[in-house]
Amino acid sequence: MSTFGVILNPTSGKGKGSVQGPEFVAELQRLGVSVIDLSGETYEQAVSRGQKAIAEGAIDALAVSGGDGMVHLGVNLCAGTNIPLAIMPCGTGNDAAMTLGVPIGEPVEAARLAVQSLATPSVVDLGLGVTSVRRFYFFNSASAGFDAIVNRRANRWKYPKGPSRYTLAMLFELMTFDSLKYKAKVDGKERQLDGMLCAVANGPSYGGGMLVAPAASVSDGKLDLFIVHKISKPELIKVFPKVFTGAHVSHPAVEIIRCEDVTLLSEGVPVYADGEPVGMLPMTVSIAPGALKVLAKPASTVA
Repeated sequence: MSTFGVILNPTSGKGKGSVQGPEFVAELQRLGVSVIDLSGETYEQAVSRGQKAIAEGAIDALAVSGGDGMVHLGVNLCAGTNIPLAIMPCGTGNDAAMTLGVPIGEPVEAARLAVQSLATPSVVDLGLGVTSVRRFYFFNSASAGFDAIVNRRANRWKYPKGPSRYTLAMLFELMTFDSLKYKAKVDGKERQLDGMLCAVANGPSYGGGMLVAPAASVSDGKLDLFIVHKISKPELIKVFPKVFTGAHVSHPAVEIIRCEDVTLLSEGVPVYADGEPVGMLPMTVSIAPGALKVLAKPASTVA
């Protein structure tokens, strides 16, 4: 009998996690899987329990239930190990699940896919980042710019709930935001950038469907550096909605560079990886090819 360690976030997806997480676990058990609940009262406690279960060989796979923040937790537990990661996507942002073809909001189907994939997990790349405070892996992206600053402000607010909080945070930041001066090194080549944001993408999207790097793949051994060069605030507002379709890539201020190593330096700029705060610039990112096993659709069809 296979054993899955499970970490649930009942508050994800405006409470969807409290229903869909247990349904996911129930289906795993119905399929003959033994389940160990590694959830904790805090993020740190869940990480500690996950680390212990993996180190002791107590589980054959780790499953996380929630959004991309929970995927980030699972990625950093499983990266570089033989323990594959399964996802029960039920958060406000499910970009990793979209990339991997995991059914969103469908706990029974997600559990079945996880169990069916256990014998032949897919192998995917990760980004490996180092900031002022920590070393971390990421699945979707590591962002440093206007979007990260908006994310920081939104996270400090308790109200309003939902997407409107981020919209209001963006409007507040736009009142005082100016372009950022970056020093960058891309595959050893130095550049000076004056831009609105820089994001290092491993997968094609982040932030709940923002298709920032449509051609990015988690199985090509490359990263995609996404740059929005300096533009006016009205132009930024005009371009922003296009990111959800990928149409923004034709804008003259947008540049995407395929690379393996990126270093970014700027003053006072936060960094968010998979939507989670991971420190401040400077940041160095490199590709970690084949660093993660995932219980998803066959590797040949992964983006």
